[in-house]
Amino acid sequence: MVTREDVENIALLSKLFVPEEELDGLTESMQKIVDFADAINNAPASDEDFDNINNLSNVFREDEVVPSFPAEEILKNAPEQAEQHFLVRNRE
Repeated sequence: MVTREDVENIALLSKLFVPEEELDGLTESMQKIVDFADAINNAPASDEDFDNINNLSNVFREDEVVPSFPAEEILKNAPEQAEQHFLVRNRE
């Protein structure tokens, strides 16, 4: 059972301010979330595979080589480039 105190503690740990008038609604919503998670955890599991529920066989297309834009055209608006590659800054 989720209590108001649980929601207040979660808000405190999350460094969130929750107005007093919203605590009851959040407590109710949190309980619904927990109930839903419990329902999923308690759902019966069967040994049936769901890999091919639509009876599809090979749905992948063959790879086709198609012409692309020239590298020079693709890179013409790049702020920095080298050896036909985009240069990006390392943000470390």
